[in-house]
Amino acid sequence: MRLDQITLREIRLPLREPFRISSGTVSERRITLVELRDADGAVAWSEGVAPEEPNYREEAIDTAWLAISQWVAPRVLGREFAHPREVYPVLEQDFRGNFMAKAAVEMGMWVLEATRQGVPLARLLGGTREAIATGISLGIQASPEALVEKARAAVAQGYRKVKIKIAPGQDVAYVRAVREALGAGAPLMADANNAYTLADAAMLAQLDDLDLMMIEQPLAWDDIVQHAALQQQLQTPLCLDESITSVESARSMVTLDAGRIINIKPGRVGGFASSIAIHDYCAANNIPVWCGGMLESGIGRACNVALASLPNFTKPGDLSPSSRYWARDIVTPEWTMTNDGMVPVPLGTPGLGVELDLDRIESLTVRKVVLR
Repeated sequence: MRLDQITLREIRLPLREPFRISSGTVSERRITLVELRDADGAVAWSEGVAPEEPNYREEAIDTAWLAISQWVAPRVLGREFAHPREVYPVLEQDFRGNFMAKAAVEMGMWVLEATRQGVPLARLLGGTREAIATGISLGIQASPEALVEKARAAVAQGYRKVKIKIAPGQDVAYVRAVREALGAGAPLMADANNAYTLADAAMLAQLDDLDLMMIEQPLAWDDIVQHAALQQQLQTPLCLDESITSVESARSMVTLDAGRIINIKPGRVGGFASSIAIHDYCAANNIPVWCGGMLESGIGRACNVALASLPNFTKPGDLSPSSRYWARDIVTPEWTMTNDGMVPVPLGTPGLGVELDLDRIESLTVRKVVLR
């Protein structure tokens, strides 16, 4: 496999409704799409998940665009790879960070190989599931009552997990209102997106009474040590997200008991090879994992669904159907969910498993560059 060309496109995809978390609100998603073409003329697409601003980790869409153009693309264009698993080590050699930029191309190489072999991406990655249990992520709402209304609707639609975004002042009372409204059996979790410090431990401990599946990333985005101190004070399992970027950081979490669940986002950890390594390490150490979302289009969703088909993804992922976020997606068929909260893995089609709406992509494109 030898890449001859990488085309970067930025599209602007408006959300159905604004999505608010502790670090800000998103109304329109700026998305980098990556088109890869090999020497034999095979074509594959992937997606960069870096947000508009560096408020998740240190990357943003413009820095990732630069990193792909200046450092990622020159390392892979014109180079022979026997298998896409060889791409990640090449991108890691003397090249720190920039995981989302690396992932945008690395994941595309796996899609390209699946396309060339005529196999579904999920199977190339080692997936075993035919459908993925799916959760929903609810942004911060104006009131507990408004949150309860959305949570009720989510359960009625069949979602297997309801993730409640929280922030200081919009936390315990909000989650408690949902628990009381939906009852003891409702699968609830909270996601703080780094909004708290260790000084908030007593307040976070109040969430123990609400029987949550987990509390996701309450402390700093790059912290593991203080999460270990917090986990000692909580009964509820902590789930690390932003802090985990490699199998080495996963090992640190387990060693320190800084968390008991990991959210694997392939864009955050540098792509599929790193995701598989983290998945395998967690499986060997009885740490369940699940696949989170970054407000991806249908292309990124295809990559996440394929990854989540691996056997240790035992918690419902943030893999909502296209209509959850977009009035109209950029793939056909759009992603859907069954009435019992399952997203089917497209095993009947090679590569991503969906077709691209190229006319819509072209109409949404605001910049484009071809790298050869």
